[in-house]
Amino acid sequence: MPLVTYISHDGSSYEIEVPVGTSVMQGAVDNMIDGIVGECGGSCSCATCHCYVGEAWLGKLKAPDGMEKDMLECVLEPQPNSRLSCQIVVTEALDGLKINMPESQF
Repeated sequence: MPLVTYISHDGSSYEIEVPVGTSVMQGAVDNMIDGIVGECGGSCSCATCHCYVGEAWLGKLKAPDGMEKDMLECVLEPQPNSRLSCQIVVTEALDGLKINMPESQF
């Protein structure tokens, strides 16, 4: 299984095996990682799974669609590498993915 590293705002990190086909958000929720809330359950309608994708990984991700772009306008402290983790589906090519979590989702 691919490894995803979740890095909290305080610098704590969690390296988790996430099954292929699972969203990065679901990997965090299933492993009780604080910082990714996912209130809407992954339907791209709440933005409480906002994260920052490591620059080296941006080119390996599918570009955000219109709905995700709209939701990203609602997050606190957006950055060019902001994504919704519910929209990032883990593949073998994402083994080693690094995700930084914002200070707050609200």
